[in-house]
Amino acid sequence: MSAFIAACVQLRSSRDVGRNVAEASALIEEAVAKGAQFVATPENTSLMEADRALLFEKAKPEEDDTALAAFCKLSAAKKIWTLVGSLPIKIAADKLANRSFLIAPDGSVAARYDKIHMFDVDLGNGESYRESKNFGPGDKAVTHDLPWGRLGMTVCYDLRFPHLYRTLAKAGASFLSVPSAFTKPTGEAHWHVLLRARAIESGAFVFAPAQGGRHENGRETYGHSLIIAPWGEVMAEAGIDPCVITAEIDPAKVAEARTRVPSLTHDRPFT
Repeated sequence: MSAFIAACVQLRSSRDVGRNVAEASALIEEAVAKGAQFVATPENTSLMEADRALLFEKAKPEEDDTALAAFCKLSAAKKIWTLVGSLPIKIAADKLANRSFLIAPDGSVAARYDKIHMFDVDLGNGESYRESKNFGPGDKAVTHDLPWGRLGMTVCYDLRFPHLYRTLAKAGASFLSVPSAFTKPTGEAHWHVLLRARAIESGAFVFAPAQGGRHENGRETYGHSLIIAPWGEVMAEAGIDPCVITAEIDPAKVAEARTRVPSLTHDRPFT
């Protein structure tokens, strides 16, 4: 497979869908100007809304989601693959899906992934999250073929469940997407080490676009979007502010890493 340029867009999404779409679109266009053929955005690309009533008011079913429509149109105009990290998609009157979308260069939705693992935690510093209160978990691992190899799709808190990534790698994924909105405390402690571990143990490239900074709703996210090679090297890293990072991706590095340490073929049953 030939090499290509991948980009991660870092955002600081607000409570305004239109503003978020405009800011994300501008950064996607910047990525394309830098040569990117694959562009990934973070979790919660279109909305960071803590108020439950307003969240459900602003979230729409997939067919009515204006953000998705805008990103499909932009992908077609720029003829790129776009990984929209996640959008809140209404699936019932009282439940949303935290859904990641892979959009093809013709503007069609090529794949959808609903975040499997719900972020229900108390961080001990006054921060508490109950994602399952508003979102229903997915139940399917998702891969899709890109021109350069297969992509395995995940979202944020999934990062802490390595068996999902091993499953994706064994299903042929050479690239893993981890769009995220990591909290500042957990990001400072675990973001880099977890992402590098997922790359190393699966022998895959990792694309991790992130939210960063203090948001309009008061939440603070860690930022530091990353692109990581299969041997664990950090190829590109952002800071805290909205920006674009890029890296040249050589798919041959996947086979090289998996040949050097063929651990994906060494699983053994145990009790």
